[in-house]
Amino acid sequence: MSNEDVKAAGMAVRRKILGDEYVDRAVARTNSFNREFQDMLTRYGWGEVWTRPGLDHRTRRILVMGTMVALGRYDEFRMHVRAALRAGLSLNDLKEVMLQQAIYCGLPLANGGFHAIEEVLQELRAEGVKITDDTP
Repeated sequence: MSNEDVKAAGMAVRRKILGDEYVDRAVARTNSFNREFQDMLTRYGWGEVWTRPGLDHRTRRILVMGTMVALGRYDEFRMHVRAALRAGLSLNDLKEVMLQQAIYCGLPLANGGFHAIEEVLQELRAEGVKITDDTP
């Protein structure tokens, strides 16, 4: 595959995972300063890694969210939670991710994650997004 093919495949996955609206905003903010970073992100992160067959997108989503909690990167975490909920991941799925992170990353980080999820839920519900609630 050429670099352009990898980039196109990466952009397709990026749009599938994060949604057109988010990606369109990111692309619109591209300028001479961050253009190479955006290109690298799309080609390498989305085109080389997210397109690999070894893990499905659901598993990759869960890993990314868990990693963002572990690092305390709640802005990125919110972005992925928002996209995951829009794509049909359930509240129970998110709860399980957070309980796992509480044990391995610590209660304060998981607590921050739960708060971030609540914020995203309020936003999405206000927008009329249907959330899959299969929590027992």
